[in-house]
Amino acid sequence: MSLHVVVGAGPVGSATARLLAAKGEQVRLLTRSGRGPEEAGIQRIAADATDSAALAQHAEGAVALYCCAGPAYHRWSTDWPPLGAALIRAAEVSGAVLVTTGNLYGYGEVDAPMTEQLPLRPNSVKGRVRAKLWADALAAHQAGRIRTTEVRGSDYLGAGTLSPFSVLVLPKVLAGKRGSVPADLDAPHSWTYAGDVARTLVAAAADENAWGRPWHVPTAPPLSIRALATRAAELAGAPAARVAKMPGFALRLAGLFNPSAREMLEIQYQLQRPFVLDSSAATTAFGIEPTSTDEALREMIGSSHAPVAN
Repeated sequence: MSLHVVVGAGPVGSATARLLAAKGEQVRLLTRSGRGPEEAGIQRIAADATDSAALAQHAEGAVALYCCAGPAYHRWSTDWPPLGAALIRAAEVSGAVLVTTGNLYGYGEVDAPMTEQLPLRPNSVKGRVRAKLWADALAAHQAGRIRTTEVRGSDYLGAGTLSPFSVLVLPKVLAGKRGSVPADLDAPHSWTYAGDVARTLVAAAADENAWGRPWHVPTAPPLSIRALATRAAELAGAPAARVAKMPGFALRLAGLFNPSAREMLEIQYQLQRPFVLDSSAATTAFGIEPTSTDEALREMIGSSHAPVAN
């Protein structure tokens, strides 16, 4: 039995903790509130992960340190840098492998399926934040101070996940109403199952050949928002899905009152054109096949409660 430390108890952090516990590992799950799954093998601890000394103390003796935290969307610029620095310091002091849950923002706007070999050329504030986090961790790895890797996924599917689809479309579809989303409704889009993020995090942590580079989470073939909504309605036995494109001015108006809506403006390119990731490298390296979109949707439909941040 080895000790693993997971920071964050959202859908990915909770799934990672459960997966490790099911393997018979010892898990310390750190959140500010001390919440998380109440299951055997999972020790829930209230801690501020931006406190590098406290985080290093909790990570002492751990084989891996998983960052599954998610600062509030509108606070990325202020909250991510101190957390990233604390994670690097804790990994350096403890010797634990640092495995970070990332995303695709750092690539910026591209015209082809995204692979791990693409250079990071962010075209948004949030993209620059994410790119800097990885650059700092990779620099520490290359200097021999830590061992690290980053696992990147697209918008999440799964119980409790937060995305334009889960917030603006799925609840309306299940209620037989029309959903409205600021997107090209027919553009292909990759959707990553949160449980597959956890599987990839654990696999990458255990494989020294995986360290020092990023990995894309094995992800099912892309589906447009309209196709995803149609399939969700079919699986739920709901009326045929009705989805409309939200006018740009409506999102800007919402941004006057809602900080999360305001933050969506700079990453609109992800929803207004094809947004597809290539995850074949991780499937080959770790033998992980992506969970089907139908299974991910069934999980969301079965939970059908208000989503929480990932």
